[in-house]
Amino acid sequence: MATASTGKKMKTVKKKPLKASYDYMVFFVVILLVLFGIVMVFSSSYYNAMKDYNDMFYFMKRQLRNGLLGCVGMIFMMNFPYRHIRRFTLLAYIGGCVLLILLIPFGTVANGQKRWLWGFQPSEIVKVTTILFLSHYICIYKESLKDFAGFLKCLAIVAIPCAMIAVTNFSTALLLAMIGGAVLFAAGFSLKYFAMIAGPAVGAGAIAVLLPAVRYRLERIQIWLDPFSDPTDAGYQIIQGLYALASGGLFGLGIGQSRQKTFLPEAHNDIIFAIIAEELGMVGAGIVILLFFILIWRGIKIAMNAQDQFGSLVATGITAQIAFQSIINIAVTTNTIPNTGQPLPFVSYGGTSLAIMMTMMGVLLNISRYQKGMD
Repeated sequence: MATASTGKKMKTVKKKPLKASYDYMVFFVVILLVLFGIVMVFSSSYYNAMKDYNDMFYFMKRQLRNGLLGCVGMIFMMNFPYRHIRRFTLLAYIGGCVLLILLIPFGTVANGQKRWLWGFQPSEIVKVTTILFLSHYICIYKESLKDFAGFLKCLAIVAIPCAMIAVTNFSTALLLAMIGGAVLFAAGFSLKYFAMIAGPAVGAGAIAVLLPAVRYRLERIQIWLDPFSDPTDAGYQIIQGLYALASGGLFGLGIGQSRQKTFLPEAHNDIIFAIIAEELGMVGAGIVILLFFILIWRGIKIAMNAQDQFGSLVATGITAQIAFQSIINIAVTTNTIPNTGQPLPFVSYGGTSLAIMMTMMGVLLNISRYQKGMD
């Protein structure tokens, strides 16, 4: 409250309270990426959809449905105060782990791996539940978690679902470990604690790659180093993806004009960035990368300016998932890292991933509504 003097009279001037507002830049970038994804899913899938299902809109209609479902989840979570989520985090975390256990007897095998349960991927849900419960746990016990023992307790929260996921999906387990690491780093744990677990973590990763039962993971590394050693089988997708990247040039062949989508298996899924580069060129691919950069930048700003530690840690986890997942997808498409299946957020075809990712963006937007100060 301020006072202003005009002659002998004293006048009281009331300051208007600041109105809470969402980070609309995040909202519009997410909607833009989802709409762009629907277009690219159609462009990259209509040939195979017509051949396999006699319906050129088969995958596009499903992506549109998933996008609408995700939009409902995002709008709901935008208006659901994020602090109220805390009371459900333990139950959600336990429920996610139960779903991973149920995957063993009831899961559906696809492409040689059992990752689907009753039409959805439990690992996508577990990413969310782990972020939420880990953030809540750190906030509850923050005074007793400053030593290495406390660090290990938090690490166990991440390690339990990671171990269960790694049995059938090593790349998703690694992604979850990276997300958990980002949350722990944001919580203020000493870097020496991370260094102390680096050796055992690398050893566990090596075992997960070298075990005879999962020898295919080692073969993926070998194919990554020389995809042309097996151009008709293991190296086929990598080679065709690189052809797509190379043929796009600066401005691309145009929407719907990709040639490699007729050769790439499931071009609308994890390898969709190659079709984007082929049809829209380096310029189009660069714009997509720029949109993800803006999303990550705003996510970091939201995490830094959150009103409480829980909001800050949850925002960090959500932003880390978008950052790591998009980097992994693009790196795989360009053969920068060994081939592994991670969808490009909001763009790749997929029901569980798209719907849950959009719902989590609603949580991020809700956190942005209660900020200490945003630009």
